[in-house]
Amino acid sequence: MKKTILILAAVSMVFVSADAQLLKAKAKKGAVVAVPVKVFTNDVDSMSYALGINVGTDFSKNLKGIPGGKSNIDLIIKGFTTAMKGDSALMKPEVATEYFKNYISKAQTKDADLKKGAGEKFLAENKTKEGVKTTASGLQYQVLVAKDGPKPASTDTVKVHYTGTLVDGTKFDSSIDRGEPVSFPLNQVIPGWTEGVQLMSVGSKFKFVIPYNLGYGEKGSGPIPAFSTLIFEVELLDIKPFKQPAPKVEVKEVEQPKVAKPAKKGKK
Repeated sequence: MKKTILILAAVSMVFVSADAQLLKAKAKKGAVVAVPVKVFTNDVDSMSYALGINVGTDFSKNLKGIPGGKSNIDLIIKGFTTAMKGDSALMKPEVATEYFKNYISKAQTKDADLKKGAGEKFLAENKTKEGVKTTASGLQYQVLVAKDGPKPASTDTVKVHYTGTLVDGTKFDSSIDRGEPVSFPLNQVIPGWTEGVQLMSVGSKFKFVIPYNLGYGEKGSGPIPAFSTLIFEVELLDIKPFKQPAPKVEVKEVEQPKVAKPAKKGKK
C-alpha cells in the first residue's frame, strides 16, 4: 500500500509538470490561461495541498478497481495520516501489508467465482435459444446475416466490424463506434475469434458468445475483467489469403578453373 501511495505521488508530480508545460504552450500562442494561485500563506503549504488533491483524485479512481468495490474512505484517510505523521497505529506496517494482501487475494477469488458463475449461467441460457449453435470447444454462435462464399483460414488476414460487450451489457469495444474496421491475421487473436470467424463468409454477420477460456482467460485485458464471458457481433468485410513467401534461391558461386601459368623461359 505504501508503494502505491509513493507511485501515485510520483505520477501526480509528472501531471503537474505536464500541466505547467501545457500552460506555457498556450501562453506562447496568446491563449487565455488560468494563472496558478497561492491558496495558503506560503508556496510550500499551497504545493502540499495541491499534491494532496492530485494524489487523492488519482487514488479515488484506483479504489474503484479494488476487488469487491468496497472501502471505507474515512479509515483510509485516518491510516494514511497516521502513517505520514508517524503516530501510534492500530496495525504495524508489516501487519497492515500482510492483511491487505490477504484481503485482496480472497476478494479476487470471490470476484472470479462470481464472474465465472455469471458467465456459466449466461452460456447455459443462451445455448437453449433458437438458432444458437455450440462447437466442441464451447464457443456459441448465431448467424445473424448469412452469405455464401469462401471462408478464411486461420492464417489469413481478415477485415471486420465488431462490437464487444460483457454479459451484463457493458460495451468494452466497438470498431463501429470508432467508424473504422479492423484488420488482423486470424491466428493472432483470442481463440474464440480464431475459431468463430473461420465459420464466416464475406458479408455475413455472426453473434459469438465466448467462454473466458477462449477469451482473455484468468487475467483479463484492459477494460475486460478476468474470467469474463464475452459477446461479440462480428461482420466479415474482407479476406486476404495468406501468401507463403517464395523460397529463397541460393546462388552458389561457380568455381573458376585454375589455369596453370606457363613456365618462364630462361635467358640465353
